[in-house]
Amino acid sequence: MENILEHGITTLCLILLTSTVVLGQIPQRFTAQNPCTSKGMCQECIQTPSCAWCFDPEFSGSARCFQPSFPLSSKEEQCKEEYTLNPDNIISILSNLELSKAKQTSSQGQYYWGIGVEGNWSATENWQAKGSRMYPPTAGMSGGHQIVQVAPQRISLKLRARQSYSVYMSYTQAEDYPVDLYYLMDLSRSMFDDKEKLSSLGDQLAYTMQQVTSNFKLGFGSFVDKVVMPYVSTLPENLEHPCGECAAPYGYKNMMTLSQNTRQFSHMVKQANVSGNLDAPEGGFDAIMQAVVCRNEIGWRERARRLLVFSTDASFHYAGDGKLGGIVKPNDGSCHLSHEGYYSQSSYQDYPSIEQINLAVKKNAINVIFAVTGNTIGVYNQLAKHLEGASVAKLEKDSSNIVELIREQYKQISSSLEMKHNASSAVSIRFFTKCLNATGALVNTNKCGNIKVGDVINFKIDIEVLKCPKERKDRFQTIQIYPVGINESLTIDLEMLCECDCEKPGDKYYKENAAACHFQGTYKCGICVCNPGAFGRHCECSADEVSNLPKTTGCITPNSTTGVECSGRGTCICGRCECESRGPMERIYGDYCECDNFSCERHMGELCSGETHGTCDCGVCRCKPGWTGPNCACEESTAGCYPPDVIGGEICSGHGTCVCGACVCEDTQESRYSGKFCEKCPTCPDRCLEFRDCVQCQMYQKGPLKKPSDCSANCTNVPVPVAVDKVEAIEENNEYLCHYTDEDHCQFTYVYYYDIERKLHIRAQEERTCPPEIFVLGIVFGVIAAIVLIGMAILLLWKLLTTIHDRREFAKFEKERMMAKWDTGENPIYKQATSTFKNPTYAGKG
Repeated sequence: MENILEHGITTLCLILLTSTVVLGQIPQRFTAQNPCTSKGMCQECIQTPSCAWCFDPEFSGSARCFQPSFPLSSKEEQCKEEYTLNPDNIISILSNLELSKAKQTSSQGQYYWGIGVEGNWSATENWQAKGSRMYPPTAGMSGGHQIVQVAPQRISLKLRARQSYSVYMSYTQAEDYPVDLYYLMDLSRSMFDDKEKLSSLGDQLAYTMQQVTSNFKLGFGSFVDKVVMPYVSTLPENLEHPCGECAAPYGYKNMMTLSQNTRQFSHMVKQANVSGNLDAPEGGFDAIMQAVVCRNEIGWRERARRLLVFSTDASFHYAGDGKLGGIVKPNDGSCHLSHEGYYSQSSYQDYPSIEQINLAVKKNAINVIFAVTGNTIGVYNQLAKHLEGASVAKLEKDSSNIVELIREQYKQISSSLEMKHNASSAVSIRFFTKCLNATGALVNTNKCGNIKVGDVINFKIDIEVLKCPKERKDRFQTIQIYPVGINESLTIDLEMLCECDCEKPGDKYYKENAAACHFQGTYKCGICVCNPGAFGRHCECSADEVSNLPKTTGCITPNSTTGVECSGRGTCICGRCECESRGPMERIYGDYCECDNFSCERHMGELCSGETHGTCDCGVCRCKPGWTGPNCACEESTAGCYPPDVIGGEICSGHGTCVCGACVCEDTQESRYSGKFCEKCPTCPDRCLEFRDCVQCQMYQKGPLKKPSDCSANCTNVPVPVAVDKVEAIEENNEYLCHYTDEDHCQFTYVYYYDIERKLHIRAQEERTCPPEIFVLGIVFGVIAAIVLIGMAILLLWKLLTTIHDRREFAKFEKERMMAKWDTGENPIYKQATSTFKNPTYAGKG
């Protein structure tokens, strides 16, 4: 019962904390609950968001690490401003050339997101984190005729740990951007017909790519495999002619350096001879590595979109396969081309690994297009997933579709954008953009599609130093943020603010073996860091003397009623508490071991609802912005409780309370409200009538607002309905179903609902349900005709029946008349008095 009471009091105090801060009267017991007071060194302090360090030598407060925005109750706890170390994030522009524009696009009225960070410029180009801006193109920054597709190009950034910071960059696809296309072909015997077809299509390929850009270069290289067993037969006659008309085998050869003389391409392809090898896989990885890293030998340009088309009908050897031929030396990823263009280390170095190929492709910004036949396309689809910017297309058996294949692949590559970075795991980078949807909200994505020449894509980039590396050299990083396949990038010279200047030798407040530390420690930033064997706040204790020191009351909490030293969770040594250790994840800390980071409330099994919601500090959840409650499970914002599109609306429509960002509706005997915004009740009207006229005019051009001018003037806040064949309300989405009949006696149905951003949406029946048209004149004439016909039918039936009856009577009369015709000498009713009988015994006898 006592524990429950204490928990309730703590919760109540947290709820009242906000009002206490406003009044500036915070009880002393709350100071141990902020995340700063537990930090004992300057570098630990500035690595904690919102914390500042006091390096005043005469500071008499209990905690040198504090929150500047957290008012303190006494002057002793306050630090003088000149001794307060609270470093700001600083950004400086080093290079920001203007984006290249399409020729047909005027620069008037265009804007791009320059450095676009939060705050205002200072005279030294330092940026203070406050707001966000957009900058118009600056005259004289185009850099002459240099093509610029990424802006800015280089910035310097100093960031504190665990603070998200936003910078902005822009990308545009420049018009007539140079293209380097290097065709790397498998020239084993099975590719003979492909080589012949490519030589005939060479001019067409060059012409097709010149339609894309006038600044086009084309090159050609070929490969077979390593000239060692078991890849190639090493018999002397096979080394010269492995097959009928085959040339000697080789690993890789650069046959044509990238050149604008595209007519030479067909000649070089036709002149190249096929060769032969023994096993099915080829040495394509050797060829790719050399073609990528030999930039000067191949002729790759610095500012050009680089395409490497890899054409084969077989799979590939990779790292480790070289051991089959006795080659154990790993591939070094360097260029080894001879003067004749051959790969000189083919028989001495192993095949490169997939990761080596990926690193080389990324470093040199090359898009690899695997043009492979159908029997190997599955293998290369899996390979492309592990190579940045790689794609796969199906090649016909004789390469007859190679020109169309390259054109489609280039169109696909150039119309899509994917941003990448090379930051280490200590830095988090997230991309936000709305691509070409100017009216949409920013989306957490690094990809955009359907990009055309002249389009400008703006990115908001959130950068956060997650943790400070242990090594000081690792706190200085050069981060490249670049579009895949483009040799341009935003370079960020990042310096992590992980330590204080006063902790470095040479600073005014740094002194080794200082008198303030009893000559047994180093004075740093106002505190003593003791030498091995010494301890205490001022290094006043040593291990040799610890056994002779009596226990003191300096380890007992001042307001303690139990007299337990170090809160029962530590040992008092030399008047200072040494807290127990519970492992790397759980800590006990504080001057009296009164704090820990594991005894906070949990939600769904997670401490303080997880790291994204809050952290546990001194037994209390310290919620991150946007979350509140004893376990940080509740959303702080009440924006989700206001009904959308209602001007001056109340929280939960005035019929509920906002709890954790959601409405809890009233439920009484008099009324019972429901719905996302407590807008539903058995006797409450919905908004169907409010939207009816707008739905009618927008969907069917009917109703009182059927005039376009009336409709547009009165329906500005009502979105145009989405037309569907059948309208059904989805109960889970809180959708409202509305039915109405218009002036034409036609029925129409629609639903309205609100999305997670409280935006109104309407779905309406595409066609009204109207009764069939009634032709009154036809009905009248039809009825008259029916009556006449029925009358005639009755008359005919009556005539038929009377005729039949008359005939029957006449036949009966005739029958009786015939019976009345007898002989005049006989009376038909007369009978004689005697009877005559024949004797059968004498029948037939005289």
